[in-house]
Amino acid sequence: MNAPLPGLSDSSEGALARLRPPRPAPLPALASLLRAALSGDGNLLGLLPAAAYRMEMGPLGWSRRSTIVVNRPDLVRAVLADSSGVFPKSDLMVNALEPLIGDSIFVSSGATWRRQRDMIDPALTMMRVNRAFPAIVEGVEACRRFLDERAAKSESFSLDQAMSHLTADVIVRTVFSRSLEHDASRDVFEAFTLFERSVAQVEIRRLIMDKAWTKIRQRDDVLDACRRIRGHLDALLADHLGDDGARFDDIARQVAEAHDFEGRAFTREELIDQLGVLFLAGHETSASALTWAFYLLARAPESVRRIRAEVAQVAGDGPIAFEHVKKLAYTRNVFRETLRLYPPITFLPRVAQEETRIGGRRVRKGALVIVAPWVLHRHRLYWREPDLFDPDRFLPEREAEMTPGAYIPFGLGPRVCAGAAFATVEATLILAELARRFDFTLAPGADVRPAARLTTRPVREIMCFASRAQP
Repeated sequence: MNAPLPGLSDSSEGALARLRPPRPAPLPALASLLRAALSGDGNLLGLLPAAAYRMEMGPLGWSRRSTIVVNRPDLVRAVLADSSGVFPKSDLMVNALEPLIGDSIFVSSGATWRRQRDMIDPALTMMRVNRAFPAIVEGVEACRRFLDERAAKSESFSLDQAMSHLTADVIVRTVFSRSLEHDASRDVFEAFTLFERSVAQVEIRRLIMDKAWTKIRQRDDVLDACRRIRGHLDALLADHLGDDGARFDDIARQVAEAHDFEGRAFTREELIDQLGVLFLAGHETSASALTWAFYLLARAPESVRRIRAEVAQVAGDGPIAFEHVKKLAYTRNVFRETLRLYPPITFLPRVAQEETRIGGRRVRKGALVIVAPWVLHRHRLYWREPDLFDPDRFLPEREAEMTPGAYIPFGLGPRVCAGAAFATVEATLILAELARRFDFTLAPGADVRPAARLTTRPVREIMCFASRAQP
């Protein structure tokens, strides 16, 4: 939609209520394999065959090591809860993320994971949303100033970069008690974009042809991107260490001061690993979701109207306070529906450490076992009209339509995202504050298509305009 967002007639509301946002066309298995292999862009969404959206469990085409997609909610829970320790994070993911976040809590398993989680848990209490709320407000206000400048000059901007900077600024304020310089934010965004597009995990040929646990050397530019991101984290960490760091009462200082049951602290490299997880998980996934949310709102003016009406009813013309956020039910449902259509973590891959069975099906040692929120959230057995944008599907009166366990944007089991409540409050406030102040319009000729690599991002940055909302 390439025009500002005016009030709509009743007839146009009906059309917009049927918004079907972009996704790759489901193809037969062989055609999907050829599409993914020939595209050369590492977009794993193209590898998903049409059958994946209908089956409870089955193979993902052909691969040397065997790749199985698990969709049935009880089996999904069994894999992700993994009470027997048979399904750790996949070797492909671990190898891909090691240069960026080492053997940190996001990829470690067993005793290493338990030690790290015990050390980090006390610091995570500082991400309680009532404590972190002022940092979110400050980040939103900085973003509002940026959008005001773009609106005054009628300048286009990258929605992806704007949301990346906003969420990075919020998480840096929350973890490190400071704002994030715009140049550092841009460098992190560009480095992570290069990392996502080029890291070996997303090479279709390797996914299909390599044996299990094949060690892959990452490209030099990927390793350089990781060094750039870790360098920014190291600079943010520096003044939190030693006696000088005692003046801070934040997450970075808490993690730096943490000790395990033997009295050992994290080394500096380990601190960068662990804080890197909090930084990237706290900003990259939220940035992905908010990019898609504002894209959807640019195509759904009726949803914008409803958000504005809700905010006016709850908060009037004044600031949106913490106690207001939980009353913004429709705004929150827009975020929930965005997470359903475009889950930031597209795939949750595991690897079978030994031969086992899932739901009576034999699973070979070394097989990739994939739980895909993207597939689960669009599954034909679990959702009515799964490809439509419909925030009202989360209304209490439609609860009977929901299949328990078919909605897992934050994962399941012991590795469920510890920042889920933080992310939900953050996104609800951002959507409410920015949607009531601005109309977002896609730049002419925008070609918006989703890609799944490490997170769900647009294939190309979404360029758009912001204009001040009319009273």
